[in-house]
Amino acid sequence: MTALAERIARLIAVQGPLSVAQFMTVTLHDPKSGYYATRDPFGRAGDFITAPEVSQMFGEMLGLWTVQAWRHQGEPSPARLVELGPGRGTLMADALRAAKVMPEFLKATEIVLVEASPALKKVQEETLAAAACPLRWTDRFDDSLRDRPLFLIANEFFDALPVRQFVAADDGWHERMVTAKDGRLFFALAPSPTPGLIAAGTRGPADAGAVYEVSAAATALMEEIAGTIAVKGGAALIVDYGHRGEGYGDTLQAVRGHQSEGVLDNPGDADISAHVDFSTLAQAAQAAGAATFGPVEQGDFLTALGIVQRTEGLALRAGNQADVWNDLERLILPDRMGSLFKALAVLPPNTPKPEGF
Repeated sequence: MTALAERIARLIAVQGPLSVAQFMTVTLHDPKSGYYATRDPFGRAGDFITAPEVSQMFGEMLGLWTVQAWRHQGEPSPARLVELGPGRGTLMADALRAAKVMPEFLKATEIVLVEASPALKKVQEETLAAAACPLRWTDRFDDSLRDRPLFLIANEFFDALPVRQFVAADDGWHERMVTAKDGRLFFALAPSPTPGLIAAGTRGPADAGAVYEVSAAATALMEEIAGTIAVKGGAALIVDYGHRGEGYGDTLQAVRGHQSEGVLDNPGDADISAHVDFSTLAQAAQAAGAATFGPVEQGDFLTALGIVQRTEGLALRAGNQADVWNDLERLILPDRMGSLFKALAVLPPNTPKPEGF
């Protein structure tokens, strides 16, 4: 048992079981032993590899998409480019390099990285040390980012936001909780059903044992982002693994050393995430007054943006062309990242369909 697991067990003994959302928050963000607070989990030496670490082309495509969205909205100045959860800073470095094709964009735009992890912020500062424009960091998306046109990128960010889980029973939906016994963590259901939980019914009949997931944090954040874009202008591009809100299922997962493991096995030493409900995100954005496009599959999105043509150009200059084409396949093929990962765009109302959608 990890040190954090022992602390969680003691906490449960004092105050009672934790919701899955509370467990995720502590496990990922505890300042002393939380997963993201204490390490750089990205890349082959870490626990998982994200699309920006697969190929520079991913960040380039997202950067060019953002520049094009800025141009379509009349090149507003001043504007702001924000990345949520910038990882190692790789995506932003590639996006800014691609954005050099439009120097006016970089001159007009403040670059802000939203990062709560001191360990990752340090890595980002090193990665972006040679950036040709000023950068600043903040630990959360707040009102200071809502005063001008907002162009926002979030890649594999929403999947790490905490979710609550509810399990169907004959008498209603019971919340799934994390509890402890004899120092061990395990799942249990709240003894009484959760009153007023009617959103799950919109997905159709649920058999006993069906799991319904909801992320209040994701919905609230999307409302803030979309509300800003609806009023001030801008565009948000959300890329993540997830679904379109159909049916039920337990998508909570833990990954350590590029291998799946039990969610409760090693709190603080494994990444914990859940699939993004893109339908709910889109509904939240629309309720805040913005227009949404997608979700579309990542493979289709990147292909429409010209990633195959970009691969051809890189391959001509690469020492090993096979590696470049293999990276492309990993990003766009349906049985790799191409189908599971999806893209959702959020723009001001009455905006024409953006590239890739």
